[in-house]
Amino acid sequence: MPPGVSEDYSEGSAGLTTKQRDALTALWRVLPQARLVGGVVRDLLAGRPVSDIDLATPEPPAEVLASLKAAGIKVIPTGLAHGTVTAVMEGQPYEITTLRRDVTTDGRHASVCWTSNWAEDAKRRDFTINAMFRDRHGQLTDYFGGQADLAAGRVRFVGEASARIREDALRILRFFRFQGRYGGAEPDAEAISAIRENADWLKRLSVERIWSEMQKILTGQGARGQVRLMEETGVLSVLFPSGVTISRFDALLAAGAPADPVLRLAALIAEDPSGLARRLKLSRAETRYLVAVSCNKAPATDISDDALRCLLSDKSKGLLLALVWLAQADASFSPSVLAESFIALRARIRDMPVPVFPLAGKHLCDAGLATGPDIGRVLTEVRQWWQQHGCQAGLEACLKQAMNLRQIK
Repeated sequence: MPPGVSEDYSEGSAGLTTKQRDALTALWRVLPQARLVGGVVRDLLAGRPVSDIDLATPEPPAEVLASLKAAGIKVIPTGLAHGTVTAVMEGQPYEITTLRRDVTTDGRHASVCWTSNWAEDAKRRDFTINAMFRDRHGQLTDYFGGQADLAAGRVRFVGEASARIREDALRILRFFRFQGRYGGAEPDAEAISAIRENADWLKRLSVERIWSEMQKILTGQGARGQVRLMEETGVLSVLFPSGVTISRFDALLAAGAPADPVLRLAALIAEDPSGLARRLKLSRAETRYLVAVSCNKAPATDISDDALRCLLSDKSKGLLLALVWLAQADASFSPSVLAESFIALRARIRDMPVPVFPLAGKHLCDAGLATGPDIGRVLTEVRQWWQQHGCQAGLEACLKQAMNLRQIK
């Protein structure tokens, strides 16, 4: 039996849905040499639900594409230059990639060529737990001890850790994500040493790749521990040279805040949020949210219903809830402030109906006000009056106030 090949894979297909098993059966009819690879094998071994399914195959990508089309399977050439096509079955994607070996790498991109050697393909992968294959008979191929590492809670680079990092610096961030999800209490010493020595290689990455991975770390399992480990290894000082507020991030998660990556980023950063948003190339929605949660204050825990309604007429519930979470994190450093007061305030925000200003320009026109700039001025002034009175006045009262203003003007 070849090195790294197990005679039996006792977990079989447990963890796959019926649709996934049926799809794989159909794919294996066309590509009998193909094997499951990476995350699907890892999660089957770990007894976790499987979401994405990737396969590897020795056939070149053009041949894979032609074979799937001939079998009537919808296939998309998603990454032919990298050897990848995507079969779509019952709306679900199945990525199929030709076995590869690296020709050149620069820490950001790799030039590859095709191979029929399974060990060569496994050697270019990041971690041992992601470098395992499983064929259609359930046989496991594991060249680097990934199964043992998974059982031991050990996230270990394939081969020399520094070499893997210098092939693609994103593997530094992927290490922390996988360590949080699959690792044990003590991270692999060689991995930590290599990350510490090569943290500056992160500067070679596009900010889009960095933010994509950071979102997963900030909201993933073990986020608190991994962020602290990133600080200890110098990774955070490379990503956020203006500094971070680890204690505030810890307090936010300890309070039970939701897995919201932008909210957690706001708790972590110490720099200007607008500048950070530009540097990380956040989306417009992410930028607005980051600036809003960083630059607004939460309502007081004893705010009146009228004042809270007024806030809700201008700000979304999501933003107000985020501000309260941050306020609770900040208050955790003061033992005299009780968490129950923040919990109660969030419940009030969730339960309170969002007030809607009842008056519109149409109502003013129907009441005889000529169209023009006066319409906007009156609406603005009536809305201010409506907010000052707890956002409870109805259409009739607002229209009466508008007529009063018209007479005054």
